[in-house]
Amino acid sequence: MKAGQRSDPMNEVELKFQVPAGQRAAVGAAVAGRAREDRIRLRASYWDTPDRALAKAGLALRVRREGKAWVQTLKGAGRDGMTRPEHNVVVISPVSAEPAVDPARHAGTPAGKRLLALLARRPQAALQPQYRTDILRRRRSIKTIAGCVELAFDAGSIQAGDRKLDVCELEIELRSGSPLAVIDAARRWQARFGLWLDTRSKAERGDLLARAEATAPAQLARAVELKRTMALRQARRAVLRSCVNQVCANASQVAAGVHSAEHVHQLRVGLRRLRCALALFGEHTTGPPLADTAAAVFRRLGAARDQAVLQGDLCDELQAAWRSAGAADGVPPPAAPGSESAVDVIRSPEAQALLLDLLAAVVDRPGSDDGEPASRAARVRAHFKHQLNRWHRQAAAGALRYADLDNAGRHQLRKQIKRLRYAAEFSAGLFERRALRRFLTPLQALQDRLGALSDVVLARAAYDTAPAADPHRWFALGWLAARHDALVAGSVSELAAFARAKRFWKTG
Repeated sequence: MKAGQRSDPMNEVELKFQVPAGQRAAVGAAVAGRAREDRIRLRASYWDTPDRALAKAGLALRVRREGKAWVQTLKGAGRDGMTRPEHNVVVISPVSAEPAVDPARHAGTPAGKRLLALLARRPQAALQPQYRTDILRRRRSIKTIAGCVELAFDAGSIQAGDRKLDVCELEIELRSGSPLAVIDAARRWQARFGLWLDTRSKAERGDLLARAEATAPAQLARAVELKRTMALRQARRAVLRSCVNQVCANASQVAAGVHSAEHVHQLRVGLRRLRCALALFGEHTTGPPLADTAAAVFRRLGAARDQAVLQGDLCDELQAAWRSAGAADGVPPPAAPGSESAVDVIRSPEAQALLLDLLAAVVDRPGSDDGEPASRAARVRAHFKHQLNRWHRQAAAGALRYADLDNAGRHQLRKQIKRLRYAAEFSAGLFERRALRRFLTPLQALQDRLGALSDVVLARAAYDTAPAADPHRWFALGWLAARHDALVAGSVSELAAFARAKRFWKTG
């Protein structure tokens, strides 16, 4: 673009991968290739209000020097992990002088309208530079069967005040063709160099650095709002996108190596929701079944989650009971079986392939929602009613004989109730809202109680492996047995009420 020229609003389609330290030279050389190396230095400032209004709204506003030109860019929040609206304006300014940011340069674009409206509500909150980036980029274009992509190997840093974060990542951005071209290229480069997907942008990482925070909060499940006029295929894509966004956001933070137990927990929740969605709508894939691969990754993450349970609230309650019995020392928490870390799981080829398969399933593609006549749109409510009825019957049958089930049977019932709850949440917008809330509120409480019982079963199994002569073992097993029986007794009436509860899909 020429100085003063505005680009048309567009969707940036790209994936970003972190590069292992031992592969940085190899990735840089591979991007350079045999042709003359294309390198450019990119220095940028990112602007926001003091209360981070733009970051909270999913907007990123920057001014960047690209070679001999200055470009102001506004990016908005995307619907999936690889597509994001973007608008660029070349700014007339001496190369040596960074131009002032001007939000009005993006007026008339969808993201620009959001930005200007947001700033209008904060007339006293002036935009300020929050952090800066200094990147040396090597780039090269390659072709795939599905289109043309640009490889960009970025090495440099993000700086906020006296805090600095090194950057070494590979971006794969679509230049022409289908978004699947990005995923096709990503599969090859990830497998070749052991890269791991990171859906966090430089802006998100810079915002954390500016706030001196190591991690973003764990990504919770976001509500899906279906419409009664949707075709079944459209509903499926909307539900899957919600699940995939939760999975990718938490997986990116875990793969970064700095995360909390809640990130692992919410990653597993996202995988559970994903498997429920696939069971609800069926799989449309020519490769390995997504549900099977998701289940395998979910199980591998189990050891990290189990260790968090054994060292969490349940352990604290056990310690308090031990001290109340007059003991001066504490009860050592047992170790969960298995030693694979969550970081190693998510960086593994199996997990990375799953993430790319999930993005391929939900990325926007021309004509992806075509092929289903509008006259068949009413099928979505009928489809939900059928599945909700079937899953409720299965769970209700187990609920009515809960006291007679063994631990394996109770665990299976808990999974059935989770599946029913997720399906009910997915149906928001299709049925009467108050009836849905009346159904979900006690179901959530019941799921929490059954989850507490599962944690007790896990702890009993772990303490049962301790040496027989250890007095802590016997105290812990006795305390846990009493807790187990109390939770079972307290669940029977709630489960009976659940089995008889009025089903919201019968009233909507």
